[in-house]
Amino acid sequence: MPEAIRILISSCLLGEKVRYDGGHKREGYLVETLGRYVEWVPVCPEVDCGLPTPREAMRLVGSPSAPRLVTSKGGVDHTDRMEQWARKKLEELEAANLCGYICKKDSPSSGMERVKVYPDSGIPAKVGAGVFTRAFMDRFPLIPVEEEGRLNDPVLREMFVERVFTLRRFRDLLARGKTRGGLVAFHTDHKLLLLAHDRKRYTEMGRLVAAAKELAPSVLYDRYQDLLMEALSTRPTAKKNADVLLHMMGHFKKMLSADEKQELLEVITRYREALIPLVVPVTLVAHYVRKYRVSYLDRQLFLNPHPVELMLRNHV
Repeated sequence: MPEAIRILISSCLLGEKVRYDGGHKREGYLVETLGRYVEWVPVCPEVDCGLPTPREAMRLVGSPSAPRLVTSKGGVDHTDRMEQWARKKLEELEAANLCGYICKKDSPSSGMERVKVYPDSGIPAKVGAGVFTRAFMDRFPLIPVEEEGRLNDPVLREMFVERVFTLRRFRDLLARGKTRGGLVAFHTDHKLLLLAHDRKRYTEMGRLVAAAKELAPSVLYDRYQDLLMEALSTRPTAKKNADVLLHMMGHFKKMLSADEKQELLEVITRYREALIPLVVPVTLVAHYVRKYRVSYLDRQLFLNPHPVELMLRNHV
């Protein structure tokens, strides 16, 4: 059986009362919807490193590239405590086989970006990252990281979940052994999904797979994984998705009746014009793929990169 999809998450987002004021920031979508398909690995850097709840609020102070973690009023510096704990925690997380991390925005310990950094004098600037999250991203650069605030953007939410599920599939491939044939099959299944994100890297990955016999499996897989996560980090657009849908249509264009062809073109056009959500043309294409038994398209993850119950393609 495939391994569980494990995602590191700030404990307060699950409803745990670990914030400095003794409260939480429970996110219903994460707990009630996404939580049905993943295994959460909770973390609260401030509590886990030994600080109490409630506690004095903290902030980042000093240089944006290496700020100190200091209490807001008393000026107590907890940087060394946090960094020492973080080193041990990251070692522990090596064995967790994480596929993602959702952190708390604006947190001096957990924020991903645009965390306020207070200079020795002057106005604070939103240029920092939380002490623990910065260390996590340095240690695990290929693992998708997002803040709960950015996940309110439907495109960013789908991108994050898509990367998480794709990384899990790639890890499952690795578990079966680094064979060239396995990578060719994986790439074939993901071709159109990659094309919807980044045509340049899609082409580069195709060349890499075509030259698979010339590379050692370890080099081949490492380079492919880098490109895979880079490609899926590129924001898709309605135009890119529509182009992929039209490309798919070309595989069974001669099988469609005149009415079916016209209907599909109209639906794709309406999607491109932001009149209907992506789920509508994708559902219609999937119907024709099954109806006309187009095996190459039937295996394309573009049609179902994540559970439909997450409703990630239902927005306009």
